[in-house]
Amino acid sequence: MLPIAGYADRLSVRPGETIAFKVSNATGAPVTTRLVRVISADPNPAGLGLREEAVASSVRMVKEPGHHGVQRGSFAHIDGGVVVMGLSSLTLIATVQPTQLGRECAILCLRDGEGRRGVGLGMDERGRFVATFGLVEAIERLECPEPVRDHAWYRVWLTYDARSRQATIGQQALKTGRPDGPARTAASQVALPQPIGAGQILVSAAGDENGGLTFNGRIERPMIFDRVLSADDVASAAEGKSVSGLVAGWDFSREISSTRIVDIGPHGLHGRLVDMPTRAVTGSTWTGREMCWRHAPAEYAAIHFHDDDIEDCRWPTSYEWTVPEGLRSGTYALRLEAGGEQENIPFFVVVPKGRKTADICVLVSTFTYVVYGNHARPEWLTDPAWRTAWEEQTKAWGGYPHNPGQHREYGLSTYNFHTDGSGICFASWHRPMLNVRSGYITYPDPEIRGSGLRHYPADSHLIAWLEAKGLSYDLITDWELHHEGYELLKPYRVVMTGSHPEYHTREMLDALETYRDNGGRFCYLGGNGFYWKIALSKEKPGLIEIRRAEGGIRAWAAEAGEYYNQLDGEYGGLWRRNGRPPQELCGVGFTAQGNFVGSYYRVLPEASDPRVSWVLEGVTDERIGDFGLSGHGAAGFELDRTDKRLGTPRHAIVIARSEDHPPEAPWVLVPEEQLTHLTTIPGEPPRELIHADMTFFETPNNGAVFSTGSITFCGCLPVNGFENNISRLLQNVVDRFLDPEVRFEVPAR
Repeated sequence: MLPIAGYADRLSVRPGETIAFKVSNATGAPVTTRLVRVISADPNPAGLGLREEAVASSVRMVKEPGHHGVQRGSFAHIDGGVVVMGLSSLTLIATVQPTQLGRECAILCLRDGEGRRGVGLGMDERGRFVATFGLVEAIERLECPEPVRDHAWYRVWLTYDARSRQATIGQQALKTGRPDGPARTAASQVALPQPIGAGQILVSAAGDENGGLTFNGRIERPMIFDRVLSADDVASAAEGKSVSGLVAGWDFSREISSTRIVDIGPHGLHGRLVDMPTRAVTGSTWTGREMCWRHAPAEYAAIHFHDDDIEDCRWPTSYEWTVPEGLRSGTYALRLEAGGEQENIPFFVVVPKGRKTADICVLVSTFTYVVYGNHARPEWLTDPAWRTAWEEQTKAWGGYPHNPGQHREYGLSTYNFHTDGSGICFASWHRPMLNVRSGYITYPDPEIRGSGLRHYPADSHLIAWLEAKGLSYDLITDWELHHEGYELLKPYRVVMTGSHPEYHTREMLDALETYRDNGGRFCYLGGNGFYWKIALSKEKPGLIEIRRAEGGIRAWAAEAGEYYNQLDGEYGGLWRRNGRPPQELCGVGFTAQGNFVGSYYRVLPEASDPRVSWVLEGVTDERIGDFGLSGHGAAGFELDRTDKRLGTPRHAIVIARSEDHPPEAPWVLVPEEQLTHLTTIPGEPPRELIHADMTFFETPNNGAVFSTGSITFCGCLPVNGFENNISRLLQNVVDRFLDPEVRFEVPAR
């Protein structure tokens, strides 16, 4: 655990609203706090260095920060109350698919109100199903005679006869819901204290309502009966047939979009899911005939639990701050110090609804920040030299000293894997996000020229540029854009993105397209933008889902049949696969990825067209952006290009195109463009599609779009005290876009 760590209950706040900060302090020393406005989150002393301004306001302590742990691992909790407290004889049944063997875990547990006495089904560290009986201090165990295979489906059951004290555990391998081989059972006499306690019922956990011994795998249709069932009755009950004696049975095919689990038994013992396990996953009866869980919910009647799921640290509020009226919109942070240790918690102050203070609006990509939150890079996990370089550079620059690769306890990102090897599909801001911090370095640079920043710290290059040029701006975040839409953007002459606006909802794209087509002037200053489709939880604000469906450069691939979101039931994956390629919005879309290395743009002859020649006023170089704090060049890492086939307007002009991308990067074409190792969908050789297109086009009602097509573009802005050809070029665009006298007309075809 970090010596001091924290998070906010929200990422954006308006004047008059209150933001709450949750803090854990393990130092034993008192905590001091101060609020700052962040101008530069880049710690590079050869660049901007960290730049902050003190805020003449202070937070209110709600509760002295103590040391708080993190309970990870998802499970279902049912408050059984007195309904099942008097059980004597019983049968427990569940259908399960273990996805990680070699550790003790729970499947279905009944406990008394104190969590001390009861009965349960689980697995042991040898991969055998096991039944447990009795007191916590003196548990009797009964195990199945042979271990199981991971990623295979089994029916497992436990019976107990109170008169004979005979306990039985059984397992049956399944294939598409039907038996796949003989059943295996074991029996023994058990001295089980009576009555059997069930003040709590836990699925995929044991112990108490905070979980423990979490199962890694899928669980389907757990049931409790108040009598001993025969083997035939067990099979009938597991297959959904009516069998007498049912006390509770949870049908996970119901209310899949929620965290509620539904009991179809006589007592209505409905439950709740804790720490967001994954639903909308294929179950034991999935046939492959349907790919959408809404069309065949019975085939998606499973929940995938993980021992490292985390949705909310659930720490108490330590501090609150009510944003003063009239406070300037911008990037802010709460800085914490205790016992020589430091923490900073960034957040964004947006303008009051309907009251803009500037003509420029900067869209902050908070959903992308959260989706990448706590990304443990593979280099950290596998390369000790890389890890040492990161630590040394961070220390030398006074950067943020903690890396997500060191601290899995706060949960990793959707670019990582669960401990069972499945991809992480949920992200939440209700936990410390170590890479969303001022001073966080993503890539150590052995030459100490570039800053190696991504996401939140990298986007501060644009904020610092706006400050240096004296340009007034308001911030809005993805949260406001999703919920308030076009009306939020409508008053602004110019809307700008940062370096990597990758993750979006349908509502966000609708708002941006409406803004663009109603006279808005839009600057897309990044790369790999508007790429993945996400879903938001209505039940749990701050929770985001991503299904990495077919196509795309993916950190992991969703399983077959699991491309539809749990939270909204819509097809997930790329926006391109959902009929909305990025080219339709901003003229360019993701084409290639390499290492964090940048190159330059070469000005094209088309740039002399009077429609765009003003972009390069005062820029005399044919090669522009051959420098920068991000990858040492304006065009790098992830590149976007035009494609009229995918929606780039016919009248769009490519002003400049990147070239000379180092082959040692190495560069790869995005999979959705590749047909074979030799052929591509556009018909051009793969190497010819690896470039960024700086693009301009006019839109209806006096609007226009300027796109850079590169993640590393904004890293050029601060170079040479903000006096360079990329800075000049962007100044030309912004000045022209701000000028109400300038008219943009869509050319006649």
